[in-house]
Amino acid sequence: MTDRDFALDPRLQNDTRHVASLALCEVLLMDDTRFPWLVLVPRRAGMSEICDLSPDEQAALWREVTLASQALRALAPFDKLNLGALGNIVRQLHVHVVGRREGDAAWPGPVWGSGSASRYDEQARAALLERLRAALDASGP
Repeated sequence: MTDRDFALDPRLQNDTRHVASLALCEVLLMDDTRFPWLVLVPRRAGMSEICDLSPDEQAALWREVTLASQALRALAPFDKLNLGALGNIVRQLHVHVVGRREGDAAWPGPVWGSGSASRYDEQARAALLERLRAALDASGP
């Protein structure tokens, strides 16, 4: 399958906002002010597991996760960076990059299923997206 066959899962489409397109992944901002949270989705149709990717694609995925992690860390103070590729609800292969703070809305538990999302207002979201794009550019190769 090719990139042309790729379509973003409707739940991810609803819960996130597009930040950038990297070589392999779409970088998305989780629309929840409670956590600094990015989601990377490889543009590969039909993929649900990291091991479904070729070895070169797996290496590219982790390079892009690192890039996204560095960009997030440059913008948002947090105590711990959580990475996850669960897929129990959204089967499409995606990796969460979540900055956690002691005492945040879900601490010390997982962010998934913890309360209700608090959406960004339009102006705050636009400003954050601009800053994330600049941070991704600055962290790039």
